[in-house]
Amino acid sequence: MRRVVVTGIGLICAVGNSTEEVWRNLLAGKSGVQRITQFDTTNHACKIAGEVRDFDPLNYIEKKEVKKMARFIHLAVAASDEAMKMSGLRITPENAEMVGVHIGSGIGGFDIIEREHTALMEGGPRKISPFFIPAAIVNLAAGQVSMRFGAKGPNEATATACTTSAHSVGDSFRIIQHGDADVMIAGGSEAAITPMGVGGFAAMRALSLRNDEPEKASRPWDKDRDGFVIGEGSGILILEELEHARARGAKPIAEIVGYGMSGDAYHITQPAPEHEGGFRVMRNAVRDAKVSPTDIGYVNAHGTSTPIGDTLEAHAIRNFFGDHKLAVSSTKSMTGHLLGGAGGLEAGVTVLALRDQVLPPTINLESQDPGTGEMDFVPNQSRKATLEYAMSNSFGFGGTNGALLFKKWTE
Repeated sequence: MRRVVVTGIGLICAVGNSTEEVWRNLLAGKSGVQRITQFDTTNHACKIAGEVRDFDPLNYIEKKEVKKMARFIHLAVAASDEAMKMSGLRITPENAEMVGVHIGSGIGGFDIIEREHTALMEGGPRKISPFFIPAAIVNLAAGQVSMRFGAKGPNEATATACTTSAHSVGDSFRIIQHGDADVMIAGGSEAAITPMGVGGFAAMRALSLRNDEPEKASRPWDKDRDGFVIGEGSGILILEELEHARARGAKPIAEIVGYGMSGDAYHITQPAPEHEGGFRVMRNAVRDAKVSPTDIGYVNAHGTSTPIGDTLEAHAIRNFFGDHKLAVSSTKSMTGHLLGGAGGLEAGVTVLALRDQVLPPTINLESQDPGTGEMDFVPNQSRKATLEYAMSNSFGFGGTNGALLFKKWTE
């Protein structure tokens, strides 16, 4: 198999509009959760979210094109632009067919769907925009990015709920390993902070209702957690075959060495008992990398701040790693949960942890839930560490699981 490295990262979320700003604020333990500004929450039970603030799509996209795209596409284009600049990759007619795009979304263009439904109800079908469908459907983030950069290789989009962009990165890793591309622009994007998006998750009783203390609402593994906080944003990685990167003088940030997948076959929203699907997905990633669990020093957990999910993920990690001491943290405590965009964002964060040899914290962990056992959740403050391997976990509704394993880059 060909070796695959990460040469670029683009991150946008509630704590920053660039990779280094996001990383700096995560290490500082800064929460991006605030009161919702994108719509009137008067009649909503949940009034808080991890919104991307001060983002102007016109900085990345021509004005006439902006209206043809949903917000999740705007964010994906912006994150891809930054990742490409970091990688230094130039797509030319000579290499275009070996550069692909794999960007997913769990929900897609909810904002556009709601807007056009209102137009239909108020004015009839003639009021529906001709750009409605291509602005809203999930695969148009990948489509728009491929057109922007002229990438003519594999062009795909995954929609596997909150595991979406972990699968996008992992599947891109496989595509390069098997020689179907030399480079993949991979990750995910989500922008579901809309009346239907927030209202729907609230109707499931999945969201935190700590409206008076937004910055403290996302609190993975804390005994007072009451649900997750919806977030938005995009996380994009440039994955590249090692010799291709070397040939153009690119400096790898980390190497991706393992990818695991599994299914729970249990419930539409809840993990299987003891999160045995999570156990298997971590096992599969480690097997794929041909390393030992004891080689892994850090897990960026799914850690959503839900009462059941956090406890079961902690059980799965303890069951898999046994007595091995490792650090586990949830950066969703600061960014909120990006749904289909979470895995791309958190894969990028995991790579940065390896690059800088530092652990991002789990904030708001004031009183650890005793049901999670004795684990190091990196409470409230980042800290230096010595890391060779680090893992990123993602789990989704329908029992779909993904795990990505990265290795510190050394020449």
